[in-house]
Amino acid sequence: MSTQVPRLFAGLVDDAAVFPPGSATLPEAVTAHRRHRGAWYAPLVGPLLLPASALPNLPALLAEDEKIDVGVIGDVPVSELYPLRDRTDPRIRIRQVEMAVAKRGEDPLPGLAALAGLPAHLDDADVYAEIPLTWGLLGALDRLADERVAGKRIAAKFRTGGLAAELFPTPVELAAVIGACRDRELPFKLTAGLHHAIRHIDPETGFTHHGFVNVLAGTAVACAGAEVAEVAETLAGTDPLPLVEAARSRREEHRPLWIGFGSCSVMEPLIDLVRLGLVNGGFEPEQ
Repeated sequence: MSTQVPRLFAGLVDDAAVFPPGSATLPEAVTAHRRHRGAWYAPLVGPLLLPASALPNLPALLAEDEKIDVGVIGDVPVSELYPLRDRTDPRIRIRQVEMAVAKRGEDPLPGLAALAGLPAHLDDADVYAEIPLTWGLLGALDRLADERVAGKRIAAKFRTGGLAAELFPTPVELAAVIGACRDRELPFKLTAGLHHAIRHIDPETGFTHHGFVNVLAGTAVACAGAEVAEVAETLAGTDPLPLVEAARSRREEHRPLWIGFGSCSVMEPLIDLVRLGLVNGGFEPEQ
């Protein structure tokens, strides 16, 4: 582990450069990811996230002896993900597979049984079921927790933003989700809207974004037994001082429950961590 990137932030930010709003081309994303993996802040960076449909185009962009860790976003039917390992170039290590599931009729998670079968076909990859924050959520989490008890490497994923205001959960909604995952000992990932450390209003859209340091602090107090109201208060905080101190006091600990988040920019979260004094880069990285 780099002495410049504390354990608390290890693998916190998955590289989602090809996804909006960054929307880098695959060659651009691979070049940038290669640079990230060779930089002093490399321990902060998780795998390169790619749509499953883009995976066949990746080998041509790699050097002959180069290896790369990727996370696959399922933009194809679940059945097409099962043979993924066997048809993937050996230089590519699939670390995780993420796929959205939706409520339909009486079943809040159609296709979960098929999704839960993936880990057995993908060796050491983790599978994340993206669950909408709608009616049926708790039943869905129960089913995921049962799958984990049965030994399957599957966990939850939730959206914390998007292109419309209603895609941003309130602090109370997100606190309730974190508490529900805690109660089930269910790890989770987040995606969208978490570019910056502290909760803030985006000046261009007017949307209020969650801060990833808020989420770190909120998850920690939840795992210490806090009720939803206290977790929500932490998530809603905009004063960086108590949030930074909460993170600083835990920076040599592993993150509880929260696996991390995907961001189309690795540099934006890094810059915030350096400016807040939580990562000692010795300089402020350029955007």
